[in-house]
Parts: sequence; C-alpha cells; structure tokens
Amino acid sequence: MIKPEGAAIPAEGTQNGANPTGTQTLTRGLAVMHAVAGGARDLMEIAAVVGTTRSTTHRLASCLVQERYLRFSLTTGYGLGPKLIELGFQAREEVSLSVVARPYLELLAEQTSDTIHLAIRDADDVLYLDKISGKKGLEMRSRIGHRMPIATTGVGKALMLGMSEDGWKELYGKRSFATTVDSAKLFKKGSWNAFLEHMQQYAQGGYSFDLEDNEPSIRCVAAPIRDASHRIVAAISVSSTIPYMPYKRMQALIPIVKQTAAAISQELGAAR
Repeated sequence: MIKPEGAAIPAEGTQNGANPTGTQTLTRGLAVMHAVAGGARDLMEIAAVVGTTRSTTHRLASCLVQERYLRFSLTTGYGLGPKLIELGFQAREEVSLSVVARPYLELLAEQTSDTIHLAIRDADDVLYLDKISGKKGLEMRSRIGHRMPIATTGVGKALMLGMSEDGWKELYGKRSFATTVDSAKLFKKGSWNAFLEHMQQYAQGGYSFDLEDNEPSIRCVAAPIRDASHRIVAAISVSSTIPYMPYKRMQALIPIVKQTAAAISQELGAAR
C-alpha cells in the first residue's frame, strides 16, 4: 500500500473510518496523491491502493482536483496537478543549498579529515559557497566567496560534466595554466586532447579529479550535485596534498564523494 511515510491510513469501517475528519482526511488525501504519483489512474485503482471505498475515493479525488493538486482527463484519468509544480518550484527557491548540504559536508569531513568544498558555477568560474578545513594542518587558497577558473578545479570539472565537448573546449580555452613543474607534467599548455580524455573519463564515471591543475601539490576528488530536473547545480570535493592524496586513495574516495553528492541531490529532489 502506498502511503505517506510514517502515516497510517485507517481502513474503511474502522472508528471514524466512514466519515474521516481532520488528520484522517489529510492522511487519506495525501495517500490519494501518492497513489496517483505511483501510477493509479482511475478511482478503482486509487481505492485499491488507499484502502477506501469508491465513494470516499471520489470525494477525496474531486476535492484535490478542485484545489489543483490533481488533474483529471476523460482520456488519461487522474494525474498530478499544476499546484504541485508551483509548490515544488517555490520549495526549491526557498531551499538554501549551503544549509541543506552542510550536514553532509561535515560528515564527509569527519570521514576523510580533509578539506571539503561546496561550489557552484558563476559564468566561467566556480564560486565557493562553503569550505570545511581539514585536520592535517594544511591551508589552501580557496575560501568562501572566492572564484577560480572553472576548468582548473576539481569542483569546476564536476560542474562541467553535463556539458558538451564544445562547452568543455570553450572553458578549457579560458583556463589559467599553472607554471609549476609538477603541473606542467600533468597538463602542458595547449594539451586539449589530454584534458578531453580526462573529461570523457570523468563524465563516464560521474566524478572528477584535480591533479594539481589549480594549485601546486593539491589534489582533489569531486562529484556533481543535481536537482529534481537532473541538472547539475553544484559540486563538492575532498582536497589534500599529494602525500595525503596518492592516486590510489583518490580512487578509493570516488564512491564516498559520489554518495555524499547523491545524498545532497536527493535533498534537492533528485531521484534516487
């Protein structure tokens, strides 16, 4: 039986069941919407899921249609209504990404003891919304409110994963190239093919790396955050220096970072 999580739906014939009021009516109304969301399209199907009589189901469904929480068509039956879309967009606007993500970032920081970043795209840059410093005594130049070229950072490349190769190339052309010897070994100036190869690998795996592209001796593992439309809206990363972030550890961190990003995405309405 589909029902709102944690809510009990009184069966027909139980006390107050034939004429539900207050909380029971609300619970059943929510159950009707959940049933429709689950694929029930006519009164018989909805009644079977909710556990109410046809007349009670019709009364609840009619009220929800009138209030635009459901819609009804003679050809397709019941469906979710425009009021839910309006409320969904309003809820999304009211959600603060930093507030929603913070508990997950703190947990990730506790798990790794490394520096944690949360960032969004701002034109051709990444904008850092949050940062939790690591416990290893390292200090990085990133800070909340700071911007960096998007194609030079791990979080930036994670934000780019949903783009086309042409989009990657455009942003790659705007990146600043580090002049250190270590960075030059990884991405020599003009090495678009190497950058493309890495981005293709990242896009397939749903993560990205920063291999000293942005700051000498700093490496990170990043993953994108998506909203209900599956659009990439932010990214998170775990960063540290090479002694604490060998390539083998970076590989081991991929599922942990992706799981954290997925948990935040679910808070923003993304499907499991």
